[in-house]
Amino acid sequence: MELWPGRPFPLGASPSESGTNFAVASEIADGVVLCLFDESGAERQVPLQEEDGAIWHGFVPGVAAGQRYGYRVSGPFDPERGLRCNPNKLLLDPYAHAIEGDVAWGDAVFGYVPGSPDSYSELDSAPVVPRSLVVADAFAWGDDRPPAIPYPDTVVYETHVKGFTMRHPGVPVEIRGTYAGLASAPALDHLRKLGVTAVELLPVHHHLDEGPLRSKGLANYWGYNTLGYFAPHAGYSAAARAGQAGGQVSEFKAMVKALHAAGIEVILDVVFNHTAEGDHLGPTLSLRGFDNPGYYRLVANDPRYYYDTTGAGNSLNADGPFGLRLIMDSLRYWVNEMHVDGFRFDLAVTLAREHGPFEKVAAFFDLVSQDPVVSRVKLIAEPWDVGQPDSYDLGRFPDSWSEWNGRYRDTVRDFWRGQASTLPDLATRLTGSSDLYGSSHRRPNASVNFVTCHDGFTLRDLVSYERKRNEANGEANADGTDDNRSWNCGVEGPTQDATVVELRARQSRAILATLLLSLGVPMVLGGDEIGRTQQGNNNAYCQDNELSWFDWASPDAAMLEFVTQLTALRRRHHVLRRRRFVTGARKEEIVWFTPAGSIMTDSDWQAGWTLSVVAYFDGVRDADRDDRGRPMLDDDLLLAINGWWEPLTFTLPDVGSPRKWEFELDTFSGVFGSEGGVAGAAGATITLGPRSLVLLRAKPGHGDLGPARPKPKAKPSRR
Repeated sequence: MELWPGRPFPLGASPSESGTNFAVASEIADGVVLCLFDESGAERQVPLQEEDGAIWHGFVPGVAAGQRYGYRVSGPFDPERGLRCNPNKLLLDPYAHAIEGDVAWGDAVFGYVPGSPDSYSELDSAPVVPRSLVVADAFAWGDDRPPAIPYPDTVVYETHVKGFTMRHPGVPVEIRGTYAGLASAPALDHLRKLGVTAVELLPVHHHLDEGPLRSKGLANYWGYNTLGYFAPHAGYSAAARAGQAGGQVSEFKAMVKALHAAGIEVILDVVFNHTAEGDHLGPTLSLRGFDNPGYYRLVANDPRYYYDTTGAGNSLNADGPFGLRLIMDSLRYWVNEMHVDGFRFDLAVTLAREHGPFEKVAAFFDLVSQDPVVSRVKLIAEPWDVGQPDSYDLGRFPDSWSEWNGRYRDTVRDFWRGQASTLPDLATRLTGSSDLYGSSHRRPNASVNFVTCHDGFTLRDLVSYERKRNEANGEANADGTDDNRSWNCGVEGPTQDATVVELRARQSRAILATLLLSLGVPMVLGGDEIGRTQQGNNNAYCQDNELSWFDWASPDAAMLEFVTQLTALRRRHHVLRRRRFVTGARKEEIVWFTPAGSIMTDSDWQAGWTLSVVAYFDGVRDADRDDRGRPMLDDDLLLAINGWWEPLTFTLPDVGSPRKWEFELDTFSGVFGSEGGVAGAAGATITLGPRSLVLLRAKPGHGDLGPARPKPKAKPSRR
């Protein structure tokens, strides 16, 4: 086959009118062979002749989009030194834009002979591993533009591409559980009605089901087992299912375009901390066979093993040029070519472990901050991993980043289940977690607030179970956390007891209201708004079935309407979306009162039994400025919280000038706005039901507008 020298960049397969350029990186290889496959699976080998700066490349005339290919890499095989080249193993292109096929687990996928980890396998893996696909990236984006929702106005909806529509009766059967399904009218209508501004999608990079899961009849449903960082997962594509080679790429783009047209951003949950190749006993599928020490962190004094801070067997070498380039090139690709609006980085602490502990000045952070593409999108960290030391680094990420706030989750769960001594911490979480983010140049949007997420109980299960029910995962209920901080409201699991059912609904309303009324960026777990349950399973990562898929046949209509009105309420009030923290000079912007109407004292805060408080938000003094510098004035708000298990009477506090307080929300009854009536003026009393909160609003008093501005001097007359 004719081969031209081609060029070393860009990495991957780049088709043109006359052929395709192929380029891959390996510093340790002594030979790289491009393998092209026809429709029958027959393989044609093309040794790449050119190497520039550890980039092997060549241009093959006549090769077009749709071509299936892979690589074989010859070089040192010495596991004791961390070198694992084996040309008997067909390797996926690390930069492949689409992947076709699956792994047929067996001895051939391993670089060694099973049972002898340091031995050399001569079995050919080509018949049992996926193929890379040449893809043309052209797409009719038209007038697509990023919604560019400001952080304070963002409401994130975490969901799964497949699970969201797999059982939706309004979505055509042939596109359920796909990118096209998520872009369908019924799906978009739900998201628009709900009032969310961004979908945060569980991993959509092409991923792999582990062999042990397959043997149990299970799958890696969540997708945290990446095989290709540039390829949309083919299993979520209706086009790929229908046999359209590489169709997942254009289908993904069409989904993004449709979501943007609906005013919704797309944030990807990305897994750059580890790959599907696992530990030293894992398969050789891609990076391991190209350049094991270049792409992975190895144990310094015994490079046979991987330095693992992820619990998945390996960690990407994010402080080396190969790993860093792969990560940054992938991020830019998904922004530039796929038009996504941001990323949530799984186990992000691992990316900043250059010398063991977490480092805020790590090379990865430096590259992101300087990158003209990646630095401008939303960047969200999961601020922990499983390594030691410094495995929990909440509040320590760079100023331009936001973080999943695990402290928020734990505090809100503890408070509403009646845990003592949680009120002071709840007040801090409600006002943006300034203890974590206020001492740097960060703002309340650094805190991504959540109470439930994919990992753990759903909201329905949080108020229905105190113990996990993970037997279906095949690990004797040993997997998943035991620290659920949940309360079953008196009965474990499903019940027909009307009193318990109503209590669970009230608890759910109180939790969701707390989330949507807190400063910071709220994240709602997809399905919580319709009462989704996983029947007590708090680790459903392997449940690609009805246990995880949304049940649209019997949604909780009342809860859906409640969440819809909550997001609308948040949009109406700027003080709930403030862009800065309260400081000592502005402490009158938020004032805390006891239920009796007096200002909270240190002793009031320190009383461990206290579970009730009132927060006053000044709608004028608290005003942020819009893009033109104009103050965004708002109503004054009173937020009354009763964490007791009995009704409690609150006296409306005196906050200065007279005002008439009206109900905006009562979670005990689930009533919004004028349905709640008028609460009265300072000194009046209202009664909050047990375990509930009430939000009141009033027009600002005249005394809150500040000193009058001096009149401008008259212009001198012209003579």
